[in-house]
Amino acid sequence: MAKKQFKAESKRLLDLMVNSIYTHHEIFLREIVSNASDACDKLCYKALTDESVGLGRKDFKIEIRADKDARLLTVSDNGVGMDKEDLERNLGVIASSGSFQFKQEVGDDAKDTDVIGQFGVGFYSAFMVADHITVVTKKYGCDTAYMWQSSGADGYTVTECEKDAVGTDIIMHIRPDTDDEKYSEFLEGWRIQELVRKYSDYIRFPIRMEVSKTRKKEDSPDDKPEYETYSEVETLNSMVPIWQRQKSKVKKEEYDKFYRDKFSDYADPQRVIAVSAEGTVTYKALLFIPSQQPFNYYSKDFEAGLQLYSNGVLIMDKCADLLPEHFRFVRGVVDSPDLSLNISRELLQHDRQLKVIASNLDKKIRADLAKMMKDEPEDYAKFWKNFGRQLKYGVVADFGTHKADLQDLLLFYSSTEKKPVSLADYLSRMKEGQESIYYAAGETVESIDRLPQLEGLKDAGTEILYFTEDVDEFTAQTLMTYQEKKFLSALSGDAAPAEDGEKKQEESGEDDHKAVFDFVKEALGDQVKEVKASKILKSHPVCLTAGAGLSFEMEKYFAAVQPEQALKADRILELNTAHPVFAALERAVTDDPEKAKKYATLLFDQGLLIAGLPLEDPSGYTDLVCELLV
Repeated sequence: MAKKQFKAESKRLLDLMVNSIYTHHEIFLREIVSNASDACDKLCYKALTDESVGLGRKDFKIEIRADKDARLLTVSDNGVGMDKEDLERNLGVIASSGSFQFKQEVGDDAKDTDVIGQFGVGFYSAFMVADHITVVTKKYGCDTAYMWQSSGADGYTVTECEKDAVGTDIIMHIRPDTDDEKYSEFLEGWRIQELVRKYSDYIRFPIRMEVSKTRKKEDSPDDKPEYETYSEVETLNSMVPIWQRQKSKVKKEEYDKFYRDKFSDYADPQRVIAVSAEGTVTYKALLFIPSQQPFNYYSKDFEAGLQLYSNGVLIMDKCADLLPEHFRFVRGVVDSPDLSLNISRELLQHDRQLKVIASNLDKKIRADLAKMMKDEPEDYAKFWKNFGRQLKYGVVADFGTHKADLQDLLLFYSSTEKKPVSLADYLSRMKEGQESIYYAAGETVESIDRLPQLEGLKDAGTEILYFTEDVDEFTAQTLMTYQEKKFLSALSGDAAPAEDGEKKQEESGEDDHKAVFDFVKEALGDQVKEVKASKILKSHPVCLTAGAGLSFEMEKYFAAVQPEQALKADRILELNTAHPVFAALERAVTDDPEKAKKYATLLFDQGLLIAGLPLEDPSGYTDLVCELLV
């Protein structure tokens, strides 16, 4: 029979599909197996209304055979099969979809029929690994079988042939190995098993193959055992996805085992979120919040994303587009019949349905975390210890786009409660007349708690949030306010207790001591932006505060991440005019200006030390202390 040319496309289009639509060659087996599953599903659907089919769902199967010597890989099914017209329509036109047409024909009547793919584009992926493909098929209800053969875009032939049973055999002649590609791996039993379990584990029909196994010979002595190799037909796939089952009928132990096995974690998950949605987009999702932080979580090696399936067939192992960055720690699977198998990673990123699913999952995770925070605070504290920083990053990221969604999930250490608390809890304990949410940033809770600038607020019983992570102050600046209460650093010169603010202003004596402040400013020069009376110090003589914008902790952060372009906060030297040290300074300004300059330098260095900032000349500081002690 004369060779026919493909009706719709040329060699260029076939090359485009093979080389561009699919990123990895191994994907071909997923496509061929999915087509076989479609064929079984179609005949299974016919059996619902046609008793003469003589088969029930349990009778359908997919078989794989590998012949290394002949370099042949065969995938067979006992599904509906194809006649000559089907072959011409489905395989004669590249990108034709017999499965899609079947779905349109049966409509809502086929609710129990799980047709997956689009026979056409997926089928041609086999040419990535095969230089010749033979399709032997016999359609249910027909007496004649047909053979379709092609070596690629040059064309194909269709001839009559002999086939006893209904169904289809896809026979692929695997390409010779090259320096770059080892095609022979697709004839190895272990590799085929690996691919089936990776991509087709949840196909609803058994995928069977003869596999080689080893066992101890029966008459072999225990001290010197001898082994023999034997072959056995084995079902390679598990068939029933756990996420397709009702949550009420799945035990916690089953979810835990699935998580550990699927995501290679030795610990059980802390949280399981099962989602089933129907409507604009139909999908099921099974999400897990790990009970511990992965060892490489904050490294570039960590890969975020959910496994994406279409009717149990894996499309993508790590689909990062399904999760917002602030929930990148979540693991799990998403399965939707509305997604096509035949789609590239690049196109999938722009898929409207995928964006709807991602948005819904974001809401589900947030709702579950909010519920855990309210009903199980101890569990939430454990979660926060593992992944709280990621939520703070989420607030800061994308110019604060997600801050309204995440602010109620945040926790910060409280000076009064001695544990992390939510912003809502903080507001519930605010004193009457308090207009700000006070915070103080430092390296540890203990170091912050010792800061002299906090004495006034603490003595007044004002709650202060302790910021100990790099991202904390950036989080507060991004939020700006929470329920109309602004964030205010307790280390700033304006952070006086609400009831003492006016009194402190009166006690500060700015005008009375202007000469002293001017003298100290001149002595220190550009080292400080300003010298003034403190409204926040009580028992300590001195502190440094930063001007508006950049804080000292932010300065340390930028110095660590970009030392060549380090940013510096303003240094404002605040002096406690009620302290005896200030009185000594004031006398020295009048009686011994040179000594007063040394006092000014000493106080400035003390302010740097309290703020955790480096001294330019540590040995000079110690020499100065010793000199003033004599």
